Amino acid sequence: MDDEQLPRPEPEYPRPQQRVPAFNLPPVILVSLALLVIVFAVMNVPSWSDDTLNWIYFTFSFIPARYAFSLSQQGLEWLWTPVTYSLLHGGIEHIVFNSLWLMVFAAPVARRIGTLRYVIFWILSSAASAFMHAALYWGDQTLLIGASGVVSALMGAACRFAFPAMDGRRRSMGQAHLNPRLTILASLRSRTVVAYIVMWIAGNALVAFGITLAGDSSQPVAWDAHIGGFLFGFLLFALFDRRPVTEEQAGPPLDE
Repeated sequence: MDDEQLPRPEPEYPRPQQRVPAFNLPPVILVSLALLVIVFAVMNVPSWSDDTLNWIYFTFSFIPARYAFSLSQQGLEWLWTPVTYSLLHGGIEHIVFNSLWLMVFAAPVARRIGTLRYVIFWILSSAASAFMHAALYWGDQTLLIGASGVVSALMGAACRFAFPAMDGRRRSMGQAHLNPRLTILASLRSRTVVAYIVMWIAGNALVAFGITLAGDSSQPVAWDAHIGGFLFGFLLFALFDRRPVTEEQAGPPLDE
């Protein structure tokens, strides 16, 4: 009997390992970070005179006193300063601290709502933070600068979808933008969300009493702007959410 010739097995080659990028940030976040760094670099050009720096701060910082008088008596700075102040930072610790938190909380929000809505969210949350500050310091002539209010708004928005739900189910951080959006009440029933909010409020309460846990402790911190931003993001996130996902539409099973 003739021997049967069996098919020769195909040689197995090792599969190339897929590289995981160290920073997998949406392009709009990279642009945001680059803009903050560029503005900070321009503000710290050694050749600027004190008069030039004072003009820049006066023209682009938020000053509550601008809104305490008739706008006809003011310049046009009141139009853009509720947004442009968020691009200015007073020191290296200030911009590094805000940039790090921006990378953490802005990435899932930007993936979820898209570039255009993210830009609109930045503009409106910046204004909400500024006018919360102005409401408590009406007529004050101090300058408000920094992206902390916007970062706080992004933190508030992330509380609506990025943390585990009531049953404890969650996705990995890279897929957090696919989570269902929780209602405000459902968010407040999540132990993780509540614990985070309590710690966040406690940190800002310490700042209000002059105790700075992180960042630049040499400069006063506008804790009230943080509160305004967080409330904006937490309460109004649904207006920006383009993917109001339900449990039935959530896709594959979630990780335990």
